[in-house]
Amino acid sequence: MSTTQEIIEKLDLKPHPEGGFFRETYRSKGEIAAAGLNSNYYSSRNYSTCIYFLLTSEKFSAFHRIKQDEIWHFYDGATIELHIISESGVLDSIKIGRDIFNGQTPQVIVPGGSWFAAEVSSKDSHSLVGCTVAPGFDFSDFELADRTRLISEFPQHEDLIRKFTR
Repeated sequence: MSTTQEIIEKLDLKPHPEGGFFRETYRSKGEIAAAGLNSNYYSSRNYSTCIYFLLTSEKFSAFHRIKQDEIWHFYDGATIELHIISESGVLDSIKIGRDIFNGQTPQVIVPGGSWFAAEVSSKDSHSLVGCTVAPGFDFSDFELADRTRLISEFPQHEDLIRKFTR
């Protein structure tokens, strides 16, 4: 198995603001005009985008949200625990990995507007996933959680929010 740094270099990954490393691998040529999207969007979006996303056990993916649904596809490495807080405050923690006979799933859909964070479940490990977003991702759709505000909104999840915010 390749080392984390070798994968980062081979796939030309860069640091992501939420934590981890990424590189966009696909952005559709076609676009949806702003008039064809709901009022959450202020400009056109590509039909779809996709990235590689590598997470290490040393760094977590901090709570953040985007407007679109995001599909996570497991590729390689250790299991990821993905924590999703719905807009109504329901918490769902999902194990993303290969071991489908022991509670893991190779694909997860995060509904748009949900807050989500992730961690690699094994020490000294990494996980490589792909993330597909439709309509396509734009950084203007990305919001990194403010710890105080998120705890105020969902006090029942304070411990988890403190663990996965910076």
